[in-house]
Parts: sequence; structure tokens; C-alpha cells
Amino acid sequence: QVQLVESGGGLVQAGGSLRLSCAASGYMFSSYAMGWFRQAPGKEREFVAAIVWSGGSTYYADSVKGRFTISGDNAKNKIYLQMNSLKPDDTAVYYCCAARWGSWPLLSNPNQYAYWGQGTQVTVSS
Repeated sequence: QVQLVESGGGLVQAGGSLRLSCAASGYMFSSYAMGWFRQAPGKEREFVAAIVWSGGSTYYADSVKGRFTISGDNAKNKIYLQMNSLKPDDTAVYYCCAARWGSWPLLSNPNQYAYWGQGTQVTVSS
């Protein structure tokens, strides 16, 4: 059974920073790419960032480019999301996910991901 567990969410003032972490575990777990999505109340789940293990390519939503950085350690099945210059619009539940295959821009589609975490709440106050 594959399990993804996020941590690091919380309440922060606008302009502040948070670092999310995600650890994947499970029998013979391996992935082609891992990513972060977010979902605000009343809105659809939206792509935030992804990292492809082979080659280390990273991809970002336009709304977070220059502010968020995704990184990870494939050997440890962990990824991180460093979020700087946070805005109230970044308030959402953030989900970690893993894909067994894919390419860009397919990796911006949540249907591309086979495994999901339970999510961690990020709240940015104005």
C-alpha cells in the first residue's frame, strides 16, 4: 500500500514563508514524477508544481513562479515545496501526489497522478 504524508502547513501572514514536506512509502514504491496541487474552498484542485526524477526537470503554475520552489530526494521518496512571498490567494489545502509515468504538460493534470496524500492546510492572512 503506497502512502503519501504531507507536513509543514500552517497559518502565516502575507509575505511570509512556509516549507511543505511529503514522504512517500510503500512496498516497492517508485515514481516517474511527484508534484503538489492545491484546492481552495469552492474551487477545483489546481496544479502548483511538479518534479520529474529523471533529469530533475521542474514545472510550476504561473501563479507561483518565482515564489515557490519544488525539490526532492528520489532515493528517499521525499519532496518539498518552499513557499515564499505568500499571498492570501495561496490559502488552500495542499496535496502531494506521485505519477508513475507522464510528460509535460500532462503532469499539470491531476488525473495523471496515481497516488495522493491527505493534504495539509495552508492559510495566509492579510
